[in-house]
Amino acid sequence: MNELMASRRRILTGMGAVVALPWLESMGRALAPASPPRRMAFIYVPNGIHMADWRPGNPGALSALPPVLQPLEKLREQLVVLTGLTADKARPHGDGGGDHARALAAFLTGCQARKTDGTDIRAGVSVDQLAASRIGHLTRLGSLEIGAEAGAMAGNCDSGYSCVYSSTMSWKSATQPLPKDVDPRLVFDRLFGQSSDPKAKDRDRVRKSVLDHVLAESKSLAGELPPSDRRKLDEYFNSVREIEERIARAEKLPPAPKPEFGRPAGVPASLPDHLKLLSDLLVLAFQTDSTRVATFVMANEGSNRPYPFAQVSEGHHDLSHHGNNKAKQEKISLINRFHTTQLAYLAEKMKAVREGEGTLLDNCLIAYGSGNSDGNAHNHDDLPIALLGGKAAGIKGGRHLVFPKETPLANLWLAMLDRAGLSANRLGDSTGVLEGLVG
Repeated sequence: MNELMASRRRILTGMGAVVALPWLESMGRALAPASPPRRMAFIYVPNGIHMADWRPGNPGALSALPPVLQPLEKLREQLVVLTGLTADKARPHGDGGGDHARALAAFLTGCQARKTDGTDIRAGVSVDQLAASRIGHLTRLGSLEIGAEAGAMAGNCDSGYSCVYSSTMSWKSATQPLPKDVDPRLVFDRLFGQSSDPKAKDRDRVRKSVLDHVLAESKSLAGELPPSDRRKLDEYFNSVREIEERIARAEKLPPAPKPEFGRPAGVPASLPDHLKLLSDLLVLAFQTDSTRVATFVMANEGSNRPYPFAQVSEGHHDLSHHGNNKAKQEKISLINRFHTTQLAYLAEKMKAVREGEGTLLDNCLIAYGSGNSDGNAHNHDDLPIALLGGKAAGIKGGRHLVFPKETPLANLWLAMLDRAGLSANRLGDSTGVLEGLVG
C-alpha cells in the first residue's frame, strides 16, 4: 500500500500544464467572471511589534502615521489600522509556555493548538482554507502558501509544541497543516510551469487506473487501521482527488502566454530580495487569477533572524525580550518598519495593476499583523493588525478603528469573508462579524 501511495505521488508530479490565465485577457470567455474577482491575502510577521511606534493616536481618520506605518504613507487612503483585537486561543489556558507556537497556530484559525511535539497535532481550519473551500475550484490553485523562512514540520520548537505550529499559518483541517513554499522557483513552477511528462497523451488513462487501483486497495486496508490513521488516509485521498480536479480544470482552460517574468533561479541570498520576489509572484498569482487566496509568512514565529540591512545585527527574538530597554525597543521598531516596507512594496505593485474600473488592490483584501502584541510580554490582546485594499468590496480606508477589549480577531476574518461574498457563521472563537469596515 505504501508503495502504491508513493507511486501515485510520483505520477501526479508535473502532470498537466499550469499556464497563467490573465483575468483581463479572459473577459470574453465563458469561464471568466463578469467583473474582477475578490482576492484575500493574509500576511504574518513574528514576535509582536513595538506598539508605541505602531499604534496611531486617536480613532477616526488617519493623519500622521506612526514610525512603523510610515512606509505605507502613499497607501494611507486604502489603509485601515485595527486596535483592540485579541487572539485568545494563543494564550496558555493551562498549557504553560509556547506563546510563539500558539500565536501563529491560532492567528487564522481562532483555535487552541494541541500541545504536542509528536504527530498528534491539532489546531483548526484557517480562514484562508475556508475561503479556498468555497472558491478554490474556480482557479488553477485553490490557495497559495508562501514564506521567507523554512521551518520544520516535526520536532519540538517551542516549549513542547511541534515545530509545525511555529512555521505554518494555513490549516486545511484541524489535523492537516499546509506547508509554505519558500523557494520562488518552486512557486513560479506551481503558477506557470509546464509539464515535462513525455507521456502526456497517456496521462488521463494512467492517472485514472492508478488512482482507482489505490482507492480499491485502501478500502480493505482502512478497516484494519485505528481511527487516527483512517482519518489521515481519508485526508490523503481527499488531497489526491483535489489534485485530480485541479488538473482537470487546468486542461479545460484555454492556454495563455506566460507573463514577462523570468523563472527565478532559487532563493535569493538577500532577505529583502527574497521578500520582494515572493511579493512579485503573489501579485502575478492574483493578476493571472491563478488563485484568489494566499498566505505569506515573512518569518516564522520565534524567529531569531538578524536584520543587518535594517541596521539590526542582533536576533529578532532575542531583541523582542527587551525588558523595556529603550535601545532594544528602537531596534525592534527598525525590524517592524522593514516589514511594513515590504508590505508597502506588495500593495503598491497591486495598486499599479489596472483592473476593471479600478486596480488589483481595490479587488484584494490584504490583512497584515502578528499573533503577539508586545514580544516582551507575550500578550495576545490589542494585536497589531492592519487591512489594505478592498475598495471594491466596500472597505473604507484611511481610518484607525478601535474595538472593545477582547474582541476576537476571528471576527475580522468573518468580516473579510463577508466582503468577499463568502459569508460564514463561525470561525474558531469568533462571536460575530466585525462591524465598521464598510464606509
